[in-house]
Amino acid sequence: MKKVLITGGSRGIGRACVELFAKKGWKVFFTYASDCAAASETAEKTGASAIRWDAENTEGLDDIEKEIDKFGGVFDCIVNNAGIAQQKLFTDITERDWDRMFNINIKGMYLVTSRFVKGMIARHSGSIVNLSSIWGLGGGSCEVHYAASKAAVIGFTRALAAELGPSGIRVNCVAPGVIETDMNKMLDSDAIEALKEETPLCCIGNPSQVAEAVYFLAAGGDFITGEVLKVSGGK
Repeated sequence: MKKVLITGGSRGIGRACVELFAKKGWKVFFTYASDCAAASETAEKTGASAIRWDAENTEGLDDIEKEIDKFGGVFDCIVNNAGIAQQKLFTDITERDWDRMFNINIKGMYLVTSRFVKGMIARHSGSIVNLSSIWGLGGGSCEVHYAASKAAVIGFTRALAAELGPSGIRVNCVAPGVIETDMNKMLDSDAIEALKEETPLCCIGNPSQVAEAVYFLAAGGDFITGEVLKVSGGK
């Protein structure tokens, strides 16, 4: 049975990924930051293993390692999904806002990947899928720190793909557009309608559509690495 680690798996895109990988027969491990109720519900529904981990630090990584050791000690795939968003004028962004954005969106990705990629390298197989955003490609007003962190995810992906390719490991990135998740709950109905009008498919996406793209890059696409796949309705 293949094994996958999905960070930020209790809600939204992460939860959709947990559900899809479990449905496909994978043993799923997922992390969550604080929502114990959502994590328990997701674990109960899918049979996945939930592990609490704050993406800003290394505490909790040992717990992930202990869990995977029970099942052979090596992940076949890592899905780096954990992330946050925030809308603020650049002049209002505090140093703490900036640091927290990068700590969760990119440092957490580094911490997980550096800890668990060694087993993949030794086995000469595996895949990594990182979650960026279309705003990591094109930028966005009033979210400079978010866009910058998601651009860093793309750079991380492409550089790591080049480095790990000779070890038989593929590294790719999914860049979602506007998706119906908790991150976008702050948008009012007028803003949502405006976003729909700006999107060629005239709608916003849902988490399961992103999960399908993640799964494709994780389990298929054997000759695809270092790529950024937009799931954005054409935006």
